[in-house]
Amino acid sequence: SCVSPEAVKKLLENMQTDLRSLSMECKKKFPPVKEAAESGIVKIKTIAARNTEVLAALKENSSEVVQPFLMGCGTKEPKITQLCLAAIQRLMTHEVVSEAAAGNIINMLWQLMENGLEELKLLQTVLVLLTTNTVVHDEILSKAIVLCFRLHFTKDTITNNTAAATVRQVVTVVFERMVAEDDRFKGIMEQPPPIQGNTNRRSVSTLRPSAKDAYMLFQDLCQLVNADAPYWLVGMTEMTRTFGLELLESVLNDFPGVFLQHQEFSFLLKERVCPLVIKLFSPNIKFRQGSSSGGGGGGGGSSATPPPVEKPYFPICMRLLRVVSVLIKHFYSLLVTECEIFLSLLVKFLDGEKPQWLRAVAVESVHRLCVHPHLLRSFCQSYDMKPHSTKVFRDIVNALGSFIQSLFITPNAGNPAAANTAAGASQGAPGSGVAGSGVPTQAAFEYRGTWIPLMNVSVQGSAKATYLEMLDKVEPPSIPEGYAMSVAFSALLDLVRGITTMIERELGREEEEAIQHRESHDHNPAVASVPGCQEVREEMVSACWCGLLAALSLLLDASTDETATENILKAELTMASLCGRLGLVTPRDAFITAICKASLPPHYALTVLNSNTSSLYSKAYSIQGQTVQIISPSSESHQQVVAVGQPLTAQPQGTVVLTAKNIQCMRTLLNLAHCHGAVLGTSWQLVLATLQHLVWILGLKPGLGGALKPGRAAEGPSTVLTTAVMTDLPIIANVLSRLFESSQYLDDVSLHHLINALCSLSAEAMEMAYGNNKEPSLFAVAKLLETGLVNMDRIEILWRPLTGHLLEVCQHPNSRMREWGAEALTALIKAGLAYKHDPPLTHNQRVQLLLLSPLKELSNVLHADIRQKQLESVLQILQSQGDSLGPGWPLVLGVIGAIRNDQGESLIRTAFQCLQLVVTDFLPTMPCTCLQIVVDVAGSFGLQNQELNISLTSIGLLWNISDYFFQRGEAITLDLEREEAAVQKQARERGETLNRPFHPAPPFDCLWLCLYAKLGELCVDLRPAVRKSAGQTLFSTIAAHGTLLQQATWHVVVWKVLFHLLDCVRRSSTTADKEKIESGGGNILIHHSRDTAEKQWAETWVLTLAGVARIFNTKRYLLQQLGDFFKAWEVLLDHIQSAALSKNNEVSLAALKSFQEILQIVTPVRDSDRPMDALASLGVPPVLIDPLSASGPGRPLVRSDSLVERLTRYNGADPQAPPPGEESALEDSALWWSAWNTWFRTGTDSTRPPPHSFVPSQPFLTALVQIFPALYQHIKAGFSMDDLRKLGVILHGAVSVPISSDASPFILPSYTEAVLTSLQEAVLTALDVLQKAICVGPESLQVMYPAIFQQLLLFVEFSCKPPQYGKMETKHVANAKYNQAEWVALNYVPFAERSLEVVVDLYQKTACHKAVISEKVLQNIVKTLRIPLGLKYSCPSESTWQLAVSSLLKVLSIGLPVARQHSSSGKFDAMWPELAHAFEDFLFTKSTPPDNLSIQEFQKNEAIDVEVVQLISTEVLPFANFIPKDFVGQIMTMLNKGSIHSQSSSFTEAEIDVRMREEFSKVCFETLLQFSFSNKVSTPQEGYISRMALSVLLKRSQDVLHRYVEDERLSGRCPLPRQQVTEIIFVLKAISTLMDSLKKTQPENVDGGMWAQVIALYPTLVECIPCSSSEVGLALKEALGPFKDFMQPPVSRIHNGES
Repeated sequence: SCVSPEAVKKLLENMQTDLRSLSMECKKKFPPVKEAAESGIVKIKTIAARNTEVLAALKENSSEVVQPFLMGCGTKEPKITQLCLAAIQRLMTHEVVSEAAAGNIINMLWQLMENGLEELKLLQTVLVLLTTNTVVHDEILSKAIVLCFRLHFTKDTITNNTAAATVRQVVTVVFERMVAEDDRFKGIMEQPPPIQGNTNRRSVSTLRPSAKDAYMLFQDLCQLVNADAPYWLVGMTEMTRTFGLELLESVLNDFPGVFLQHQEFSFLLKERVCPLVIKLFSPNIKFRQGSSSGGGGGGGGSSATPPPVEKPYFPICMRLLRVVSVLIKHFYSLLVTECEIFLSLLVKFLDGEKPQWLRAVAVESVHRLCVHPHLLRSFCQSYDMKPHSTKVFRDIVNALGSFIQSLFITPNAGNPAAANTAAGASQGAPGSGVAGSGVPTQAAFEYRGTWIPLMNVSVQGSAKATYLEMLDKVEPPSIPEGYAMSVAFSALLDLVRGITTMIERELGREEEEAIQHRESHDHNPAVASVPGCQEVREEMVSACWCGLLAALSLLLDASTDETATENILKAELTMASLCGRLGLVTPRDAFITAICKASLPPHYALTVLNSNTSSLYSKAYSIQGQTVQIISPSSESHQQVVAVGQPLTAQPQGTVVLTAKNIQCMRTLLNLAHCHGAVLGTSWQLVLATLQHLVWILGLKPGLGGALKPGRAAEGPSTVLTTAVMTDLPIIANVLSRLFESSQYLDDVSLHHLINALCSLSAEAMEMAYGNNKEPSLFAVAKLLETGLVNMDRIEILWRPLTGHLLEVCQHPNSRMREWGAEALTALIKAGLAYKHDPPLTHNQRVQLLLLSPLKELSNVLHADIRQKQLESVLQILQSQGDSLGPGWPLVLGVIGAIRNDQGESLIRTAFQCLQLVVTDFLPTMPCTCLQIVVDVAGSFGLQNQELNISLTSIGLLWNISDYFFQRGEAITLDLEREEAAVQKQARERGETLNRPFHPAPPFDCLWLCLYAKLGELCVDLRPAVRKSAGQTLFSTIAAHGTLLQQATWHVVVWKVLFHLLDCVRRSSTTADKEKIESGGGNILIHHSRDTAEKQWAETWVLTLAGVARIFNTKRYLLQQLGDFFKAWEVLLDHIQSAALSKNNEVSLAALKSFQEILQIVTPVRDSDRPMDALASLGVPPVLIDPLSASGPGRPLVRSDSLVERLTRYNGADPQAPPPGEESALEDSALWWSAWNTWFRTGTDSTRPPPHSFVPSQPFLTALVQIFPALYQHIKAGFSMDDLRKLGVILHGAVSVPISSDASPFILPSYTEAVLTSLQEAVLTALDVLQKAICVGPESLQVMYPAIFQQLLLFVEFSCKPPQYGKMETKHVANAKYNQAEWVALNYVPFAERSLEVVVDLYQKTACHKAVISEKVLQNIVKTLRIPLGLKYSCPSESTWQLAVSSLLKVLSIGLPVARQHSSSGKFDAMWPELAHAFEDFLFTKSTPPDNLSIQEFQKNEAIDVEVVQLISTEVLPFANFIPKDFVGQIMTMLNKGSIHSQSSSFTEAEIDVRMREEFSKVCFETLLQFSFSNKVSTPQEGYISRMALSVLLKRSQDVLHRYVEDERLSGRCPLPRQQVTEIIFVLKAISTLMDSLKKTQPENVDGGMWAQVIALYPTLVECIPCSSSEVGLALKEALGPFKDFMQPPVSRIHNGES
């Protein structure tokens, strides 16, 4: 035993406890029981003690163990009985009850039952006993079962129901035991003896025990239901038929295997059950509703059958139908004949004359069959396909159909019963099914006024019944309205779904097997499918399609619910597809037509459908005498309108309405065509026509790739779409496209049919669209495109018909139509080129040209929109297939280049995008012969005048092309030469002469010349921007890539391209219009520097000239080898000169820039590397080679742009450059002199003052002058005095030119800043260069020095008197107004001052040169300086006189010694008087200092004066004997004048003592004195000068003092004016100084008369003592002091007696 010891122990304890409790309870009343209980305890203990297997021992002795408890039950005391039953149940659960004990227990229970005690406990005990083990069999078992049945029929409902459940469970247990027993014996299945004939029930002997029990039980159940006495269930008192039928049904349903495996049971089915069912059905079959008012309802109280009233009894009928369902479902194979009867009965029950509830349960039963397709197939095989047999399957389908139809035909008003039922039903409806679910509108069918709600009766594919389950109802229930319809509808759908799924699965399997078979046996023919199968399938479809179509069409028309509609359509669709697969054409077309009709608005005039369906719909099908009419669709169903559109007809008509249902049908139609296109066959025509009309009504328009998109509302004013349908449209459109995608799976023939059908649809549409601009139907065109796209792999068979038709469409006058034609055509071409053909297009030129030719043909269409489309597609083709075009290139380039000026911007823009793409990406992939076409096409885009930006960009493209030529030069050359050879050979053979531009240049050079010629044309375009861009590009290309050209070609470039261009530009510029251009088209503002055509041409001239000059500069080496270089040089210089003299500032300035550029060709070579001394001595450095030009045509191309490389090139002698010899040097100098002449002419003409010429601008003059130093380097060897004079004229002229006031702020610094303008700088630089050259040059050159001095001194004069420019009025810069057109004289001061500095510098270097001495340079300098020195404070700038002084001092410090040296030669005679005047003018200037001069400034100026006096004292007076006497006299007079200086009257009181120039006076005085008493008096004359000077001084002092004393007296109290006081103070100071000086000198040097004069001052001084001014007093004290020395006469005189 596998029970744990603990459990056993617990069981023993519990049993002992139970026995003890029992003995306690029975102690008083039932002593025998008590004793039995106590002996029981002993018994248990002994069993437990003796045995190891306790449970087995207990079971053996169970009769004895149970005995006390059975006795306890016998007491009938409730408490004791309950205790005992519990104890017995415990024993049972531990399976320790033997068969005998079980018998005893059952008998005891039976007694309790008869006494009506503990009924529920009894049932429990029986159940425990039967379910825990299998010891109970035969009679004991039957007795237990009867016990339960008897308890079922007690009055107590709880007991009653419990018993019913127990009976069900017990019955199940009996059959389960049998199944278990069968399983046990499965391996050793002994053959049962064959059953002879019609054996009776005695044959049970062959059954095993459990099977026998089951057999006996089932047999008795049949007996009981049939109201016969049972054989085995002895003791039954009563039984109801309903309960019996339920038990039968449950056994049949739960244990079908038992009946199928055991013949005994099969026999029971056939012999007992079926007759019973048929017998019980009879009242229902005969009953006709309303035929009898029949007796009372059958009572279920007695065991007898209910009285045979001719009225169906719901509970029985419903249970019978359930049994029938089970029989048909599980035992159809056993009961073929019987099932035929049952099925025919079912069909009859659907009859309209039967009661509502009967029809409802019948429909539920039919539904149960419909979900089992295999069953249906069996019916078809067993009945429909057998001759002379009922067509059961067809009848079922048709019955469902008629049933549905009958529901729509309202019941006769004359039938009250029916009316009541209907009324009851409709009242019940709101409570049922849908109403409570919160759905706003209830799903329903509505047809001609009959409204039937649709309920949710079961999940798809399962038949969940309602009324077949009402086992508790006795009275027939009221059926809600619509219930029957809903079930019938579900049944119909399940039927279709089941059949189609089943058949399609089988077909699929067969196809797979066929494929596998084909693979495994390559050569054997495919195995034919089982012949029977195909027939059955066809028969099934043939049998059911009419009924289905009739019912489904009616329901589709009546349906108001989207889901219902969807289901109906799905059913029709699957049927159509199935018919197609089975090859049944008529039913297929019928279903498709039904869907098509439902898609279109009601009564829509579409001939295809009407002709096709009239034949079908006129039929009526007869079903067993009933006619099923195919009801024509009614149009008054209340559907939601979702779209209003126009019908597709030639004549405009009213609008038609599409409902949501139409759209739904349309989607189904699409689905059908898409998924089942392969089986459509001839129905394509129907489908396409319908779709075209629907698409039209919905206003779908084709989009990319032919897919349809919802059109904008504006396009079809009559099309109104609700939002509901708007969301659907994209999906519909998508499916429409997928539909045509599936055409790739059609074979060639079908494909041609499809295309022909579409072409004819399209032709009709074109026909309709003629003569009106109404929107055409583009359905066919769009779908032709889609079909073409998906069949690219076999495009050759379609291409001609497709493109031919589409090209016609492209020329259609209706714009939408042709636009679509073009869309379709270009899309196909693009797709064709993109498709991976086999072999690929690159190897299949024929196909490629076939695909491209329609594109070329589009160029012949005149409509701009088509051309636009064509070009857009070219662009896309290039983007995707540009690499593989190969031989197609000329064709594509032809399309791109076919532009005309009248075509409008957008076309040109698109074409140009294509060209851009070609140039950026595809030049390497195209044949070289096409390159010239590319250049031409690019040029034509540059010249078109529609779109400026394109012209500009195309010039950029030409640059890119040139770059490409350059990079791929060698490859292109080879290709072109190969090609050229072929062409030449061909020409020779045909004897033709080739006439081509630029030949006989080699083909690669021709390509270049072609490019240059194009750019040259663009350089003189009418639009300035184009000219500018083309010019830049032309010069850049020549510069960058010219090295590739051969020499002869260069000749063409220079003369035919460059000079030709310069001529054209010069001509155009000089004749250009001076009218102001308001604005540059649109609202672009034009800068004032470009607002006339003339100014715009000026810019072009500038660019062109600069470009040519640059080429001459960089390609000099190349050009010099051409032979006529000098001629070219002259022409270029002529162009530069004419441009420089142009009236346009911009041009003239640029011309000079170009001039500069060509002069900078030669850079000086470092001394260390100078290879040729001969040349160096001539001053002509060798020509250097531009790094690019060094590589000639045949050399490797070195593209070195880095500065370092370039420098190494310049500095190292280039191995490839021939060493320039003498002749090249001579040729060079000729070039430079030619340049000098040009410069001179330009300079002369431009600086000549008006009225002869135009006033040049400062930058121009600056540039002009700046050219000179560079030019001079090359011509200095031959530069003569004459040339110098010419130069001087130009420089002077240039500096004199005034500035126009509007330019002045930009050129002039503010007036106060002392800065040179760049022009002035340049002029000085030019002179500087000359001076330096003279300095290092030979002796002969030095004669030029004086000329340079002369020039500079002229400039110095400008500081005080600015030059005049002709007769022009000029204003001083400070007064000029910037906004007025007047001329402003420059501030020449800084310039003059700088010139002065240069003079001083130069003089310092050259003072001793012969030329300088003989040409009186020093005199000129002094003479010039005298002007600013004389003006002093009146100079325009204060700095001028200060600089003049310091310069004078410097010059004199060098010049005076030289002058003294040469005093005898007389070369300096004229200089001295000039110098004296200069000193005089400066030291005693007539100009007054400005009022705002500060004290410090004044002192500084005084210091300068002092410096001059010091110069005199050091450089002049000591050398008096070498200096003319007059000069010395003038100097003395000057010093005298300076030593007492009357003050100026403008001083303020406070400043007077400072402003008196005391220092100066003192120095003058000291100098005078110094020279008066010098010991070294060499000549009497000199002494005389000093003495004279002193006496003048003393005389003056005397006068001043007298006047002062006089004035002081007269003025009385009034103080004297400040000036006078100051003067007297000064005189007093002078006297004290004099006294000091006299004291210091040797007495013998002083004249006696002098002393007398000095002493004579004394009285006058004394007179001054009373003066009131304290300052005078102080000075007086100083002056009187020294007189003490005169108080005693000198001793010597007394001694000698002389007094």
